Amino acid sequence: MTWTEERVTADDGVRLWTARAGQGEPLVLCHGGPGLWDMFDGVGGELADRATVIRWDQRGCGRSQRGEGPWTTERFVADLDAVRDRFGRPGVALLGHSWGAQLALGYALAHPERVSTLVYVSGTGIGPDADWHPDYRRNFLARLGDHPERLARWRELTGRRLFTDQEARERAVLQWSVEFEDRDRALEHAGRMADPWFGVATECGKVLNEERKRLWGTPALYTACESLDVPVVIVDGARDIRPRSAVDSLERALPRVRRVTLPTAGHLPWVEDPDGFRAAVATAIH
Repeated sequence: MTWTEERVTADDGVRLWTARAGQGEPLVLCHGGPGLWDMFDGVGGELADRATVIRWDQRGCGRSQRGEGPWTTERFVADLDAVRDRFGRPGVALLGHSWGAQLALGYALAHPERVSTLVYVSGTGIGPDADWHPDYRRNFLARLGDHPERLARWRELTGRRLFTDQEARERAVLQWSVEFEDRDRALEHAGRMADPWFGVATECGKVLNEERKRLWGTPALYTACESLDVPVVIVDGARDIRPRSAVDSLERALPRVRRVTLPTAGHLPWVEDPDGFRAAVATAIH
């Protein structure tokens, strides 16, 4: 698949990396993190026979202009609107994964008239962190502990105050390996996520995660979701180490929602159930 790369300038002058391919109605992909970069190259190409797929690196991350805040959902929503405005008319489809699912939901709440449909993949719902993070932490340590040497090395690297770039990549690959149900291929899958390696924007991730802790789980968020007049498809991997019950809060609140659970997939369902994932997205965007 050949991607056409372009820089989109946000309203405050920050330049955002984008890539597009395919034909048809636009489908904008919002990557996870926060602080990471677009990793949708493969699955984005597979969706390009159904839509004009638009990928982008969020502010301060990956191939976009680095080190530029502010790190707020409001600012990231404005950046996403700049990408949408460049490539699509009002009424684009959005697909967000993990943190990107939270961002895409935030955009739909802010601009429902500009979203035709929302595909919410592997998010953690709209409740407080207490709904999911303690179980996630336990599951993380248990799954990484399937290989004690990997857990020991991850702990060693995590305990350091300074990393080389190579050590940062090694730590990320070990951490990301827990996202896959197939333990024999977990490091292979995680290594593919880190290739190419752009380095994690740690300050971005820290600030946005703190913002989520303050704002998620509030009555105002529940009320906003109850009024959202946009069709939403929630896509889960049943083997995600983040408890899927956390997403029930969002499913209960939304008036126009359908949920697809892929029983053999983890946090990146397009990797472990590509056919099921493509089918779920296809029903959402057509």
